[in-house]
Amino acid sequence: IMGAGDAGAMIAREMRNNAHVGLEPVGFVDDDLGKHDVRIHNVPVLGSRQDIPALVREYKVQQVIIAMPSAPGKVVREVVQMCEQAGVQARIIPGIPELLDGRVSLQQVREVEIADLLRREPVQTDIGAVRALIRGRRVLVTGGGGSIGSELCRQIWRCGPAELILLGHGENSIFDIHNELRGSEPGMVISPESGAWSAQSPVLTPIIADVRFAERVRTVFEETRPEIVFHAAAHKHVPLMEMNPAEAITNNVLGTRNVVEAALAVDVEHFVMISTDKAVNPTSIMGASKRVAELIVHRAAQQSGKAYVAVRFGNVLGSRGSVIHTFRRQIAQGGPVTVTDPEMKRFFMTIPEAVQLVMQASVLGA
Repeated sequence: IMGAGDAGAMIAREMRNNAHVGLEPVGFVDDDLGKHDVRIHNVPVLGSRQDIPALVREYKVQQVIIAMPSAPGKVVREVVQMCEQAGVQARIIPGIPELLDGRVSLQQVREVEIADLLRREPVQTDIGAVRALIRGRRVLVTGGGGSIGSELCRQIWRCGPAELILLGHGENSIFDIHNELRGSEPGMVISPESGAWSAQSPVLTPIIADVRFAERVRTVFEETRPEIVFHAAAHKHVPLMEMNPAEAITNNVLGTRNVVEAALAVDVEHFVMISTDKAVNPTSIMGASKRVAELIVHRAAQQSGKAYVAVRFGNVLGSRGSVIHTFRRQIAQGGPVTVTDPEMKRFFMTIPEAVQLVMQASVLGA
């Protein structure tokens, strides 16, 4: 186990208590010299990360678990490289943005992903203020089954809303996130009778609807009466929208107008639209459509005086519009890897980072 801190200790304890998983903790490695030669849950700290190759040979290690949720990507890359040189499998527990509840378990151990290798120092967000805003409120997420929308739903669910409304036009993706959240533990909610915190489950409402149909959107808002709206529904593939400009306009522009007008009609207090850096001096249909959508939200904020804001993303790792999927497929096929220009720079963030930015914007907008 790489990392003899709290996360590593939890992993070692679970291994000890669950022999059926077939994992035997040989020892810890940690760069903190003060932890060397001590035992944690009767598992010794054997050395530092530089000792991994020798320890793999000496103890016939088959797997190294990187248990450092706050470690930067540079450290993760170095450990993975050592494991590759030693011929041993490296696995990892998620980073801080994915561990909002602070719990670590063996079930979370997974393969090392690109996002782990690019991991930055955790961005400090005011989670307390976000929870205070969402807790006990009715929250609606458009595009709730998408890569960004579904992660938004997960993090909102942990904050204990009174009701979470999952709105999307793809039945399979809404079905998946609805089932996932039904099986997870929600946050605490306010009892309307006593005003005290209780562990009763918030209401989870899946709705199949297309934001392009104004009457349908208005009906949904009138029936559910959301207090906070996160608007994540959009078309975002740049080349595809160049070939289908009408779809980009009807979905990104008219769809946003329909959602904003429905929100104003039922007096939604907080509205956050997810936009893109491609809306800055747009050179594509997709970017232009998102810029117009931003202006619709901006006008609503000016006219109503309410907290209606837009958040621009860069390239989000793992999202359905990310170039990383294309790069991985090209590498798997043996290349070539196509880039816009040899000097092109891309600025990446992970899905959990992006979603925390969105949720923070809901507080800043207040």
